Amino acid sequence: MRVTVNAHLCSGQGRCYVLSSELFTSDDDGYCAERGTSWEVPAGLEDSARLAADSCPEGAIVVEADSGNE
Repeated sequence: MRVTVNAHLCSGQGRCYVLSSELFTSDDDGYCAERGTSWEVPAGLEDSARLAADSCPEGAIVVEADSGNE
């Protein structure tokens, strides 16, 4: 599973790092520090990634399943 945070859509609501602090952190301005990046979700944290994506009011977080793995 892969997660991507769109830097242009992130407005700093902070729900991602409040609800899924295992995957997301805040920067000094209150935005998702991982915005503008994409990475593989560590095993066992898939639900946390989905929760963050579902909770983002701007839809800035996208979770993609690895083909063949889910």
